[in-house]
Amino acid sequence: MLDVTVIEDPAAAAVSLDPIRGRLLAELAAGPASAAMLAGRVGLPRQKVNYHLKALERHGLIELAGERRKGNVTERLMRATAASYVISPLALAVVQPDPDRFRDQLSARWLLALGARLVRDVGTLITGATKARKRLATYALDGEVRFASAADRAAFIQELTAGVGALIRKYDAADAEDGRDHRIVVAVHPTVKPATSGRPGTSTDPKASEVSEVSEVSETTKASKTSEAPSAVPELTD
Repeated sequence: MLDVTVIEDPAAAAVSLDPIRGRLLAELAAGPASAAMLAGRVGLPRQKVNYHLKALERHGLIELAGERRKGNVTERLMRATAASYVISPLALAVVQPDPDRFRDQLSARWLLALGARLVRDVGTLITGATKARKRLATYALDGEVRFASAADRAAFIQELTAGVGALIRKYDAADAEDGRDHRIVVAVHPTVKPATSGRPGTSTDPKASEVSEVSEVSETTKASKTSEAPSAVPELTD
């Protein structure tokens, strides 16, 4: 079972978004089960559960884990193909976000468009690497920092922007024939606090939803196109 897989097919995305099928996926991510076993857990007739399982299997979201005899019946034990799933913007290709449409380093929506493109591109790379049975070379940095003031945050972003820009200029080999282009995305946004009450994914901390603090601090497309440092980032205000 994979840790996470990206759903690119629109039909598979629609199947996964069905609440009942989503519940079945969660159950099968925990371990193999038959339609009869799942029926008791989700409170549906076995025939109904089997109908949903066939739809999930048809789109590659679950797979056969084994079979077992129970009386005169052979039960199929199914399992999820991944522990979790992410829907790629390719599933909504005609309306997927395009960060090249506008570039605003202080826009939360531009940051969201960059994130969507990241999911799309890495998902496509994973699919290609899996088919070719090759490893995919990637790197990610994740951290958290508490700024004492908006001025400190602005100063941090200025230094980060200058530092990343300097590294881009240092290592960009635009004329290298055997070189390979890489995309660089660095983001700063307020930490979303864990929900303490109310519906899942919400927070009672008002700072968790302060969109004015969200900023994209560095983004470069292909090294062959540009190696200039990102423009200066103005001070962010609360």
